[in-house]
Amino acid sequence: MEREPAGPQPLWAVRKTARAPREGRPGTAGKRLRMEAPRPWRPRDTQALLSATQAMELPRRDYHVERLLLNQEQLEELGHWGSAPPTHQWRSWFQCSGARARALLFQYLPILAWLPRYRVRDWLLGDLLSGLSVAIMQLPQGLAYALLAGLPPVFGLYSSFYPVFIYFLFGTSRHISVGTFAIMSVMVGSVTESLAPDDAFLQDSNTTVNEAARDAARVQLASTLSVLVGLFQVGLGLVHFGFVVTYLSEPLVRGYTTAASVQVFISQLKYVFGLQLSSRSGPLSLIYTVLEVCWKLPQSVVGTVITAVVAGVVLVALKLLNDKLRRYLPIPLPGELLTLIGATGISYGVDLKQRFGVDVVGIIPTGLVPPVAPSLELFAKLVGNAFAIAVVGFAIAISLGKIFALRHGYRVDSNQELVALGLSNLIGGIFQCFPISCSMSRSLVQETTGGNTQVAGAVSSLFILIIIVKLGELFQDLPKAVLAAVIIVNLKGMMMQFKDICSLWKANRVDMLIWLVTFVATILLNLDIGLAVAVVFSLLLVVFRTQLPHYSVLGQVPDTDVYRDVAEYSEAREVPGVKIFRSSVTVYFANAELYSDTLKQRCGVDVDRLISRKKKLLRKQELKLKRLQKKQPQKQAASSKDNSFSVNVNAGLGDTEINNVEDPKVMERAEDELDTTEASSQEDAKAPDVSTLKALGLPQPDFHSLILDLSALSFVDTVCLKSLKNIFRDFREIEVEVYMAACHGAWAPVITQLEVGNFFDTSVTKQHLFATVHDAVVFALQHPRSRSVDPALVTKL
Repeated sequence: MEREPAGPQPLWAVRKTARAPREGRPGTAGKRLRMEAPRPWRPRDTQALLSATQAMELPRRDYHVERLLLNQEQLEELGHWGSAPPTHQWRSWFQCSGARARALLFQYLPILAWLPRYRVRDWLLGDLLSGLSVAIMQLPQGLAYALLAGLPPVFGLYSSFYPVFIYFLFGTSRHISVGTFAIMSVMVGSVTESLAPDDAFLQDSNTTVNEAARDAARVQLASTLSVLVGLFQVGLGLVHFGFVVTYLSEPLVRGYTTAASVQVFISQLKYVFGLQLSSRSGPLSLIYTVLEVCWKLPQSVVGTVITAVVAGVVLVALKLLNDKLRRYLPIPLPGELLTLIGATGISYGVDLKQRFGVDVVGIIPTGLVPPVAPSLELFAKLVGNAFAIAVVGFAIAISLGKIFALRHGYRVDSNQELVALGLSNLIGGIFQCFPISCSMSRSLVQETTGGNTQVAGAVSSLFILIIIVKLGELFQDLPKAVLAAVIIVNLKGMMMQFKDICSLWKANRVDMLIWLVTFVATILLNLDIGLAVAVVFSLLLVVFRTQLPHYSVLGQVPDTDVYRDVAEYSEAREVPGVKIFRSSVTVYFANAELYSDTLKQRCGVDVDRLISRKKKLLRKQELKLKRLQKKQPQKQAASSKDNSFSVNVNAGLGDTEINNVEDPKVMERAEDELDTTEASSQEDAKAPDVSTLKALGLPQPDFHSLILDLSALSFVDTVCLKSLKNIFRDFREIEVEVYMAACHGAWAPVITQLEVGNFFDTSVTKQHLFATVHDAVVFALQHPRSRSVDPALVTKL
């Protein structure tokens, strides 16, 4: 048998704008709804659904829902609430079985899951064309991005082969193109140029640089950095730390990549103008580089400038032609590859290096290099940059991967993506590759040319292998200015992100502030420190926004159970005698004090001053009472001497003993005094409490109940518990009862935290906690604290 709710619990009606269901029988209000078993689908159900859909378009109708008022105690009893049993997920980590081993194998080696189901007839041709198209783009970009990383061009080809094939085995995205990327290359370049600057490899004459020794040192730095980046990514993936990328918001990532593209552009100016610049790193290094370029512009090599400009114009023209002929071409025109082939042929035929002083790529060794162990001594110097590169590379890859997965209807595992990228960098670093991520332009080409799986990536890596083994030496006469033009033209997409400033100004200025701070910090402080500043700033901004939430006093929308901010809804009206207060964020240690202060301010009553005045008046009354009590024994002693009798009154029993009485008149007088004392005590019991605000002559609040809408509460800490307790105590001091509301299903963990924190006691129980704000309002109007409420108002609600 279920316990009946304590006290009278009237029914209330809610009127909402929706289609009205069929009314129930009279006298069934307040009863439970009967749940019926699902019946099989029939054709007429479709007609009923259509009629219901058509009815939604009719003018609004009202429907009524009648139920009992529900506080949290009654709701738990009605719904049989109980805390969810703990899930010991860690126990499954130590279970050993064949199914468990098979699931782990498929999880960490996804190719075993999708390759046996590969549709050869449907997908193979598209993957072959897509892989060839990506490889054609990968070749020039690999050569160019290696220069961006401060390395010889052939190492860009290595980084386009090993990591791509490793990702083919371990990756979960079907469409992203893994390999060299401009942002990653410029981050690597900032590390190699700072730890192995040209000044450290000057020969005896102090005028020329020993390029062989410098390149060897930089290759060792880059490969060790790749191994360390891979270790970070694999470690984070194995501990399921893929959510770390959520701290990099989209405005932050776009602002960071835009700033990095500016750094890429500036770093290529020395190849465009043929200048010899000093190697710089650290804060303001970009500013100093721009100033040095401007200072040395008169020393520009004319042949190099012309070569870069012509190559840039050809690349732009071919890209525009691709856009015009996209619908007619099965695959895009390989503009970058055609430009590289043409530039290499012209450079070889005209001898640009000897006749015009144009710097060329130089010797490109053929064949693969043997694996080399990383330098452990460099780990301490590279650990900070490695973590930043690992996070940025993963953020770029997972963002693109989720975009394509959502478009094509499959799932990308963020933790496995971390492992796949980490293994690509780890194994690639052993084979002297530099850190990689995925390229947006190549990923789009892989998707649009018919790529369905990472078989396209495997095809592109095999094509690059052929170039490394046999055809690499054909590009020895390729001018570096052409590679710089390839890089600059490919920056168009990231440079277009400057438009974000205008769109964010209209949409969300806080996000615009994150974008600008990230951009400026990265430009001024370099890529590693800029990223750290951007992350810290965005997190502090989140904390700051929770410390300054939107507080509102709620009013009832007429003829509904809906309560909204009276400042925003002109028709919303405050319920007489009831204040409803809501915060837009959860209450915790950072904003608990502000929550209490704003609550007291919005209520229109100086709660602290009223409590202080009340305590002073009560203290005065207490002192006055003590003085009267001191004077009373003296009067009693004098009276006993005059009348020669003593009266002993037992307060608990009301019995009276009279001793040493000789005169009957005296006895008669004593009995009269006792009667007078009893009568006065009865009058004092019936008299109003002298501690009330009204009795003390203090102003009373114009409301008798306060309702805290805590629907935004997502967790509870000790500071929040103390703050809520203090609110109950302070408002009860000024004769205002406090209730809490909006305890829906998602609130169950919070209720558990309130119980664990010993929030509920004899003064604050679960009967002060209501299912909805409307429940609390109706209950407060029915149970005012020493106030009179118009019954018509309760009936209306």
